[in-house]
Amino acid sequence: MSLNVIDLIKGQLGPALVSQAASQLGESESGISKAIGGLLPAVVGGLANNSDNPGVLDAITNASSSGILGNLLGGSENNNSWISSLLSLIFGDKVSGLVNTIATYAGISNNSSSSLLNMVTGATLGSIGKYASDNNLGQSGISNLLGEQKGIISTLLPAGLSLASLNLGDWAKGYKFDNDDDKVKVTSHEEPKIEVTRSTTPTGTYPDRNDGGGGSIWKWLLPLLLLLAAGYFLWKQCNKKETTTTTTTSDSTAVSSDTAAVSTTDTAAATATTTKVDESIDLNGVTLKGYKGGMEDRMISFLKSDGYKNAKDDAALKDVWYDFDHVNFKMGSSTELEAGSQGQLDNLVAILKAFPDAKIKIGGYTDKTGNEASNVKLSQARADFIKAALTKAGVGAQALGAEGYGSKFATVDANASDAERAVDRKMAIRFAK
Repeated sequence: MSLNVIDLIKGQLGPALVSQAASQLGESESGISKAIGGLLPAVVGGLANNSDNPGVLDAITNASSSGILGNLLGGSENNNSWISSLLSLIFGDKVSGLVNTIATYAGISNNSSSSLLNMVTGATLGSIGKYASDNNLGQSGISNLLGEQKGIISTLLPAGLSLASLNLGDWAKGYKFDNDDDKVKVTSHEEPKIEVTRSTTPTGTYPDRNDGGGGSIWKWLLPLLLLLAAGYFLWKQCNKKETTTTTTTSDSTAVSSDTAAVSTTDTAAATATTTKVDESIDLNGVTLKGYKGGMEDRMISFLKSDGYKNAKDDAALKDVWYDFDHVNFKMGSSTELEAGSQGQLDNLVAILKAFPDAKIKIGGYTDKTGNEASNVKLSQARADFIKAALTKAGVGAQALGAEGYGSKFATVDANASDAERAVDRKMAIRFAK
């Protein structure tokens, strides 16, 4: 099965970045998420349709060393300039139409839509460039990788968007999408023309010419066929819309419950979590920013209740884990955090300093996909990274251990969608004695 590069890029556009973008652009998190959901397939499709363009291949090759992934929201003037040039190269004069359509669809301003287009393009170039570098892909390999995306792009557009609605016109003319067969194209309302060779000399009777045959059959058959086709098209669109609604309500932002409670989180809870915003949380007179009911809020409540103090041993604490809401690693990395992750680590440091007697353990988890030995190694390295960060911040003595569990506690099937499996890819801590 070929690599779906959109799954590769999603690691750079996680909930932490959505929250940061919403704050920086003055938009709602739901609007930012909706815009990214429409822009990402469009940008990948644009690159795929230009998979043999030297300018596109050069941009992807150079992106891996440009540092663009490290600061997607604060790109340098130079980065923004060449991203704009690349967008003009792949979309031509349709860039403004794409920006306007996404702004209307997501309910955000055109300026925000334009900024998000640059951000998504930067994340796409950086992610593909890093993958190519890590896997020793030359430009021909990158071209093949992009070409493999052509058959799936239109199926990844969210409900309410289509290539036509994005004002892309003949931009996708170069290849056939998976659902093209579902679309009935009627270019004329005229009846089909039947060419008849006629003699200028009368030959008598014409037994093949009667009111019930020949061209007259189309007077009732063609409208019937069109009516059936239109009904089938509407049925397919309704099914597609229903499927999209079901699959997009569960994503990585829904990870906010204990490990033991993850399997009971339902779709309604997942939908509610995606709309959460950071609020002020009191830490003995110091204000932290975090979700109400999130990691910091629950930890502080537990410590203030003397729950930790009254726990007689480690066994009384080991089953309650606190999942990080914002701390996310870049895809495949155990040493690089996504933008916006450091803030929650700082919050954890502040909590440990406020309660110096409290001890914790750190856990890393993966989903069920991939090699388990590699999953354990990656999750262990990430747990060790968090422990090292706490040590550097001066609270290392309170972190008694770090362990990578791989997919041992994963609950979602390996064949589920990437968004559904996100609940199993997390970092968490628990109190310990």
